[in-house]
Amino acid sequence: MEEKTLFRALLFILLSTSVAAIRQPERSPVAVTRRAALENGLGRTPQMGWNSWNHFACNINEDIIRQIADAMVDSGLAKLGYDYINIDDCWAAYDRDSQGNLVANPSTFPSGIKVLADYVHGKGLKLGVYGDAGSFTCSNKMPGSLGYEEQDAKTFASWGVDYLKYDNCNDQGLSPQPRYINMSKALLNSGRNIFFSLCEWGVDDPATWASGVGNSWRTTGDIQDNWGSMTAIADANDKWASYAGPGGWNDPDMLEVGNGGMTTEEYRSHFSIWALAKAPLLIGCDIRSMSNDTKEILRNQNVIAVNQDELGVQGRKVQQDGDQEVWAGPLSGGRVAVVLWNRGSDEASITASWSSIGLNASTVVDAHNLWTDEVTSSVQGELEETVDTHACKMYVLTPK
Repeated sequence: MEEKTLFRALLFILLSTSVAAIRQPERSPVAVTRRAALENGLGRTPQMGWNSWNHFACNINEDIIRQIADAMVDSGLAKLGYDYINIDDCWAAYDRDSQGNLVANPSTFPSGIKVLADYVHGKGLKLGVYGDAGSFTCSNKMPGSLGYEEQDAKTFASWGVDYLKYDNCNDQGLSPQPRYINMSKALLNSGRNIFFSLCEWGVDDPATWASGVGNSWRTTGDIQDNWGSMTAIADANDKWASYAGPGGWNDPDMLEVGNGGMTTEEYRSHFSIWALAKAPLLIGCDIRSMSNDTKEILRNQNVIAVNQDELGVQGRKVQQDGDQEVWAGPLSGGRVAVVLWNRGSDEASITASWSSIGLNASTVVDAHNLWTDEVTSSVQGELEETVDTHACKMYVLTPK
């Protein structure tokens, strides 16, 4: 079975490379070498959790973070794998202390980050913080780590931090690659295993060099809570699909599901494509007050399982006919995940042909609709469905 799964994965990559709308760059030997060099044991599947920025921006404090940790457990999200509670920009004081250490903002985080980390750990969760590879962070409200990499990494480790999102503002005109490598080395030397999330916005094509530097790397600019931004970012991230894999993932930015700028079906499409693309599933809404629709999307175990599949092959766009698209990717056990995505303004029929998704024409499958939980038996040759405007249908196809 393992040999068949590997064969199907290789066949899918070969077929989709020839038909994808955007040509996929080949993984470079340098990237392969560096992937083996990092090996911090983290990110074997894409990270899952929550980040403060999309909803709260700089309006954060330790009470909110505690309440978010409580809600992550109480809502059942933690049991589904959402285990990182990540504080974004604006948590630190504007100045370092007399020894040059980062310190928490005494007004908004008076207890300090270590106490907060202990609280989050007590919930069975992990705490992440934000830093920057420049002189100041993007808000210009707290110091960056340029020139302080070793010191700051040790500080994070001493606090019990589990995750570092590392931004790229105020870079002093320096190339990003050496700045990110310096922090990567510092984290490895810190005495604590810390997930390293590069937020370089895809400016210098980090997919081509970051696999041995971090556990994920942003491939795009910041997402906005609207249909146009989400779809454009999905396309931009798709270009780098061949570079993702266990230990290092393409990151098209955090989820906007539940923030109010898109319809329920648009959010369902957003979550489906991010899951298929093996993107980090970092919730960006206020989980203390989620609507039922938001809960239903974020807690869909079928879709989460596609994202967390052990094979770790990023799905990609394999067919396009105007605004009607097919995205697909191989899964463990010889299965295939498929998204029929209608980006047009009218209802449309979309057909996924077996030749595009890496299956032989004679293969018969059971098609499991991941959103309705219905199974259609003995499907052969193609999968055809009618899809509403700005909506999708997502399946796992299991050969019989």
